[in-house]
Parts: sequence; structure tokens; C-alpha cells
Amino acid sequence: MSDSTPRMTSHRPYLLRALNEWIADNGMTPHLLVDATLAGVQVPASAVKEGKVVLNIAERAVVRLMIDNEAVSFTARFGGVSYPVHVPISAVLAIYSRETGQGMALPDDIGPTQEPDGDDEPPSPETPPTDDAPAPGKRPSFLRVVK
Repeated sequence: MSDSTPRMTSHRPYLLRALNEWIADNGMTPHLLVDATLAGVQVPASAVKEGKVVLNIAERAVVRLMIDNEAVSFTARFGGVSYPVHVPISAVLAIYSRETGQGMALPDDIGPTQEPDGDDEPPSPETPPTDDAPAPGKRPSFLRVVK
């Protein structure tokens, strides 16, 4: 990408909004998998397990759900106590249906350090997967194949 190419905004919030609508339109319950260790994540500490938290964002479970280009925010009850939740878009790892497991692990944004280096060669098949990506042929553990 050259310096004259305009920068696009992050695609992650657009995917998140679309998948949330798709899951809800199909009568399912949308859940977010969130990296609770990232700065700006505001969730009850009691809901965090191993640095992650799963949040039910169904209309019936939250009040004032807002998914904008910077964050997901709403109010929800945790253990009977109302709590304001704020999750930066960068902390959302995935969105999926509780009932079927269908959904998507959100891809990383392409930033300046992730731009192609001009080499048109694809990575060799021997290149090991990075820690943040599942190995080829493996699905994230929260997604199930529905037949």
C-alpha cells in the first residue's frame, strides 16, 4: 500500500454489528468472547475466567446496547446487580450463537506493521502458525460444526 492510498477504518465493528444482527434475526442468542486483560475493558471481575469473559448481548439480556466503531457498551445484570459494561472493539475476540456455536473469530485489523512487504510469494507451507491463529484445519474451540 502506498502513502497515497487512503486509509480505511477498521472492519471489525462492521463485522460485529452484521453478525450480531444475523444471529438475532435467526432467533439465537449472540455472545461475545472478550479478552478482559486489555486496557479499557470494564466488566465485573467475577465474570472473568482465565483472562477472558463471555458476554450475552441479546436484547432481552442487556439495556442500551451500543456497538459503535470504538466499543461495545451496555448495562447488564451480573449476579442480580446491574453493571455498566464497556468493551473496546479491539478486545472482542469473537461473536457466536450460544445455541449453535456458529459465528466468527474477528480478524485483526491490517495496520502499518502488518502491511505486505512487496513480496508476492505466499508463505511456504512449512511456515508454522502464529500463536494468535489456529493451526490450519483447526477451529477455535468455541465454534462447533453444525450438521
